[in-house]
Amino acid sequence: MAVGDAATEVPSKAGTAEQDDGEELTITSIAALERLYPAAGGAALTKVVPQLTPAYRTHIAAAPFVALATAGPGGLDCSPRGDRGSVVTIADDRTLLIADRPGNNRLDSLRNIVHDDRIGLLFLTPGLDMTVRVNGSATLSVAPHLLDRLAIDGKRPRLVIVVSIHEVYAQCSRALLRARMWEPEGRVDADSLPKMGEILREIEASFDAEEFDREWPQRARQALW
Repeated sequence: MAVGDAATEVPSKAGTAEQDDGEELTITSIAALERLYPAAGGAALTKVVPQLTPAYRTHIAAAPFVALATAGPGGLDCSPRGDRGSVVTIADDRTLLIADRPGNNRLDSLRNIVHDDRIGLLFLTPGLDMTVRVNGSATLSVAPHLLDRLAIDGKRPRLVIVVSIHEVYAQCSRALLRARMWEPEGRVDADSLPKMGEILREIEASFDAEEFDREWPQRARQALW
């Protein structure tokens, strides 16, 4: 039996229809949601702390990549951030500094922070089947001493995201193990997927996809910092 066939035999928990007994298939209350799962306990609760521990500090300092989630009047945003070595600078056990390196200048995350200071961070370290998460609040700073501190090759970021930690905790390895994230078998052949130029040409027929895809790698490397 194919995977797709098997999936169709599993009763769905989502939808707008009702089962024969009148049970709603869309979860619309916390009580209904919690009935689906056993209660969290043990390590799932113990691991959550309001500031960095020595072990969490070590893990975050080793992570070169973080997914940064924000919310604002226009909706939600999740932005990838990466840097040489550690993606953040640890100011103290309750404060992280994130340099805003060159990007596409949409400023989606930064606009959100101005309106709503809540922030969520998910740290990834290549080869490690565990993530570390931080929830907190953020401000945007152009303080010269922070810009100097986070400069790379003499190039200062335009601003620094200053994150105040409210809670930090590790996430177990199941998601990365299911995705085979760091295994050779889990790698996708990049040439089998549309490149950025092709994506843009689908949106704007006159776009020169070949020239963009040919020149982009070098242009990107020249503006990393």
